[in-house]
Amino acid sequence: MSGPFLNNRAPGLREARDALAGRRMSTVALTRNVLSIAWSSQRAVNAFATIAWDKALAAAAESDRKYAEGCARPLEGLAIGVKDLIDTQGIETRYGSAAYIGNVPSTDAAIVRRLVEQGAIIIGKTTTHEFAWGVTTASRAFGDTLNPLDTRCIPGGSSGGAAAAIAYGAVAAGLGTDTGGSVRIPAALCGVVGFKPTFGTFPTQGIFSLAPSLDHPGLLGASVDDVTVLADALGVALQGGETAESPRFGVIRHIEPVPLSAEVAMSFEQAIATLGRSYPCDEVNTAGLFDGVFQAFAGIVLTEGGISHFARNDWDFITRHYGAETVGRLDLARNVALGDYAHWQQARRHFTAKLSRAMANVDYLVLATCPCTAPRVDATTMSIGAWRGTVREALMTYTAPFNLAGFPAISIPLPLHHDNLRAGLQIVARPGDDRGLLQVALKLERLLASAATE
Repeated sequence: MSGPFLNNRAPGLREARDALAGRRMSTVALTRNVLSIAWSSQRAVNAFATIAWDKALAAAAESDRKYAEGCARPLEGLAIGVKDLIDTQGIETRYGSAAYIGNVPSTDAAIVRRLVEQGAIIIGKTTTHEFAWGVTTASRAFGDTLNPLDTRCIPGGSSGGAAAAIAYGAVAAGLGTDTGGSVRIPAALCGVVGFKPTFGTFPTQGIFSLAPSLDHPGLLGASVDDVTVLADALGVALQGGETAESPRFGVIRHIEPVPLSAEVAMSFEQAIATLGRSYPCDEVNTAGLFDGVFQAFAGIVLTEGGISHFARNDWDFITRHYGAETVGRLDLARNVALGDYAHWQQARRHFTAKLSRAMANVDYLVLATCPCTAPRVDATTMSIGAWRGTVREALMTYTAPFNLAGFPAISIPLPLHHDNLRAGLQIVARPGDDRGLLQVALKLERLLASAATE
């Protein structure tokens, strides 16, 4: 069956749903096209670990029957990718590690089950850094995932495969996880949208844990609307009230010690100027706000990551089957003292209280998602202005604080003007205001798009 979307990019979720409901094309035809693009993205940028051809087409045939019988579910026939960290029934799930080749879960993770029960079609597993413990989505075992905007660069991570698949056009949306920015970082670097809700909003059952007190299942999409379609299905749209008609924004221009690169700073300032013409904006006094935050975050991840892995596997198995990067981190984790972990958790509580006070007179915070554009593949260190440090610290400094506090945050694309790369504008809300955050993100997405065409 022919249709308006049989081309080289997957349509938006709402557009696809309207076409399927109007019977302008079949779910099987649409799914075949999406699978073909996914296969292409797998070859071009290694966005998928596994493509579930037979299972996806069987689900598509069932969706066509649902539409024919007039009993379509809310997500009927909509194709999504699922991060390889998240269990999917009958689809190999390797958690990004050679240690789990051939692992086929017998049940779906809770968040996957919710979407599948509403008609979503899982077309495959998108790539991840091993056990989500990294920001590059590089893999010696399976090959590096590349940024579709510039294949010399990383897509970010650890949900890099999902962002790459969306930027490539294979899917309009997907599931990721975000422990320290793993949804928002690749969204920013690949020019798509990444949403991390309030801690605890989405279930983590069936997801390989990195750091349980920091792990947030999250959503990625080609647009805020694509993310909203999935969030609606997961109940976010049912929470909270309408956002303020004229919300007040608190502007954070940098987080010490990592400055914004010149090109990101220029685009960020242009976005703030655009925002300021429509909404009140106040600069946030960040003096002392973020002191010690990244160190506390990194310590908690190291401790809880060690506990997660040592509960599953012994040291001999880990050293024989895990990648060298993960083994090195777990070797460090073996020597963490309980007193250190207690100190980091206390720092976390202090930061969360300070962040709440910093937002007392504003509705949302706006800041860059990452201080730079996508680093080159194989880069481990980088310089931004006078600062020099690891790629990990550079990319996570602006995102990890909001995992530590559990506040909801979203990254929307921030266009640059000199090349094909992108940056991200991060919007942060108070806990529980997930619905308002999505609504305001939609407004800002449209505002920035309108300004770009002027």
